[in-house]
Amino acid sequence: MPNNARIFELNGYIDRRQGHWDDAEHKLERAIELDPRNDDILFGAGFTYLCSRDYEHAREISDRGLALPTKSNYARLLPAWIDFHERGDCRPWHDVLEKILAENPASARDLTRGRFFVSLYERDPVAAERALATLDYPVMNARGIGDVKFSPAYARGLIARINGDAAGAYDAFSAARVQQEKVVRAAPEDASKLCSLGLIDASLGRKEEALREGRRAVELLPPTKDALNGTEILYFYAVICAWTGERDQAIDHLKTLATLQAGVSYGEIRLDPFWDPLRGDPHFEQIVASLAPKEPQ
Repeated sequence: MPNNARIFELNGYIDRRQGHWDDAEHKLERAIELDPRNDDILFGAGFTYLCSRDYEHAREISDRGLALPTKSNYARLLPAWIDFHERGDCRPWHDVLEKILAENPASARDLTRGRFFVSLYERDPVAAERALATLDYPVMNARGIGDVKFSPAYARGLIARINGDAAGAYDAFSAARVQQEKVVRAAPEDASKLCSLGLIDASLGRKEEALREGRRAVELLPPTKDALNGTEILYFYAVICAWTGERDQAIDHLKTLATLQAGVSYGEIRLDPFWDPLRGDPHFEQIVASLAPKEPQ
């Protein structure tokens, strides 16, 4: 079946997971040639270019998706995600989410993660709590790239933290830890689950445990082994280092992430509260500047 779009699409995803990004892009482009009106393939290709920080090609793919007579929510959201990651502007993301919700209130549970994180980036704890109230699952994806997940208790800790409620944050993170300990006990070699526990311990000030758990998670699944999940784990290990006062380690990991596809984007490093402990550090600000959109020559 040499001209089967689905085969090219799936092989592209395999290449992407293995870190063969150029091959992945070529195969996904071939899949689009064979099935140019397939919304799933268009989104997969656009997401791949987004991870590569190839925003120009991501926008081209996004425009094709928007030109289809019927558009999925993903097709409508992709241009806003590009604006967020490239320019650090989450207003388009916010606006598209609210428009979809207004058109179809029943879609709230499908939009929970996006609405929660936009609210977090906008430092709006009330909106974040409102979004979290629609969560219909026991966990939600932490970044939307890999398998690290947040529980509602951990998410409430993040809300309390941006709201300046230290006691509320501690209580929520403590509840999250009880849950996550059980999860890790049942799957001690699952790097993503262990990484989530490390994040919780970092949030609680349990420095040694957090660093040990984060380091072990990276050992279990480095970016060289899985270009999506492994890179996401390194991202959150850098967060763990930042939250436990290991600023130099955090910045070293961020320097690496800035060179990796799916590593860290300008929008994330500029707006994500996870990086607040590093703000003002000249080495951190250099990384931010290196990821900032470049003015046309």
